[in-house]
Parts: sequence; structure tokens; C-alpha cells
Amino acid sequence: MFSSKKRLDRAYKEAKIVEFDNNSKIILFSDCHRGDNSFADDFANNRNIYFHALKHYFAEGFNYCEIGDGDELWENLSFESILNAHKNIYMLMKLFHKDNRLHMIWGNHDMVYRNPEYVKKHLSTYFDAKTGEDVELFKDIKYHEGIVLKHCKTDQEVFLTHGHQADWWNYTFWKWSRFMVRLLWKPLNVMGVADPTSPAKNYKELIKVERRTKKWITENNNLITIVGHTHRPRFPEPGDIPFFNDGSCVHPRSITGIEIENGEISLIKWQISTSDDGALKIVRVLLEGPIALENYRAD
Repeated sequence: MFSSKKRLDRAYKEAKIVEFDNNSKIILFSDCHRGDNSFADDFANNRNIYFHALKHYFAEGFNYCEIGDGDELWENLSFESILNAHKNIYMLMKLFHKDNRLHMIWGNHDMVYRNPEYVKKHLSTYFDAKTGEDVELFKDIKYHEGIVLKHCKTDQEVFLTHGHQADWWNYTFWKWSRFMVRLLWKPLNVMGVADPTSPAKNYKELIKVERRTKKWITENNNLITIVGHTHRPRFPEPGDIPFFNDGSCVHPRSITGIEIENGEISLIKWQISTSDDGALKIVRVLLEGPIALENYRAD
């Protein structure tokens, strides 16, 4: 537990501060696991849902916080193959970035992004085959281990991090896990065999990760904390330990996320729905909330 505490302490202490108020609009997604559009790309099934949702949030003036495992860099050797598979997604994210509305956190599956030089080399530009030249993508983008949303009037804080700090194997031995995924679990995943080291696929590990995170939250004056990693949405009632999880973008036929708007927090889902005339459409479903963030204040 000490190592989990130490890692979470560091992520919080070194977190980027992003100020917000009751007029701010923020959408949180994590665990997109964007891949290369192969059979092992879990994101591919939901990419149209995700793209539609992100277009909505861009048009409505939301800030986008991606809290880890956005890119699947365990199964895939390079970002370039992922970019080529989902270029429309990255062009939309580029618009958020140019508007200073994109805030990125690295997780265990994209832990290489904790190296600023790697980020600069691979994400600043991309090669455009049409022009034969390098084109700007995410110029000067910074990835963080944690982000603190700080209310500029009340000073209330909301701590965002991926959550693998409470998962010693996937934090400390992430390179070994990446090796095993590439060598063994990626081909087995195509055949439907789940990776037992992933807390999203291993319920016992999931419970342990959640328990360690909740313990850290209680030791830090019940600081509102929002994570991903386990893929299991969590939305506590006021008075409970304020441990939130935005779920993932690789649920079967749906994606989940957390919205902060009007000083309130909500858990939402985007999914494909069938209308009475048989037409398919992508709809937003409110799962929990909205509840005022003030209701989660420890004091």
C-alpha cells in the first residue's frame, strides 16, 4: 500500500492545475485504447460513437480531458499506425488542442508519453502522404500524470489521474506487461482470450485497485478523485468516499464518460439507439447525476 500511496501522492503533488468555475464545461473520457483498426483494436467498434460525441462536445465549448490509455501503445509499436487508422479522430482532437481545450494524462498503456522528448518526436507533426511533407499535429502538447481541476472561486479541487498508480504490476512492470501483450495476449485477444493481468478483465485485481485508491482518498481529506484504468464506471453519492471512475470507450456498443458543467458532475453514456422507423442514431444517456460538486466537500 505504501508504494501506491507514494505514487498517488506524487501524481497529486506534481499535477497540472486547471482552473474552472460554474461556467466551465469539461468532458472526461479515458481508456479509449485507440489501435490500428486490426481485429485486436477494441476501439474500432466504438469509433463512430466516440467521434460523434467528441464533435458534440467541441461544438458546445467543452474542454476535453483524456485521463489515460488514450492510445494503445502496448499492442501497437508506433503511434503512426494508430493515427492512420483513426485520422478523423486526431484531426478533431487537434481542434481542441489549438483552442487550448485539450488536457492529456498518460496511463499504463501509453506510459511512453511521460517522456516529453518522445511526445515531441511522435506527436508534434505527422507525415502527410498527399503533400509529402510533415504537417503540424499536437504542437507543444504536454502529457501529465495528474491534473487538478481547481474551482477559481471556492478553491474546491478535483483530482484526475489514470489510476494505475494503485496497480503495482501495471505501473512498476509496465514494460514487461507491454512485452507480454505484444507477444502473447494480442494474438490471443483476437481469439477472445482476455489478459488476466488487466484489472478490467480480472475482477479480484479490480477490487484491490479500487480499495487502495479509496484508502488514499480518505487519507487526503476525501479529495474528489476521478480515475479510469479498471473500465468500471463509479459514481458515489454525496457522503460516500468521492471515488469516481469514468469507465471506458471500449464497452460493447457504448462509451462512458464524466461531464462537469454548471458546477455539477454527471456520469453519461453514448450509444447507438434504434428509432421507431428502424433508423440508427447515436444518443447521449444520463446514467447518474447531475450532482453539485459542492455536495462532495469534505468540510
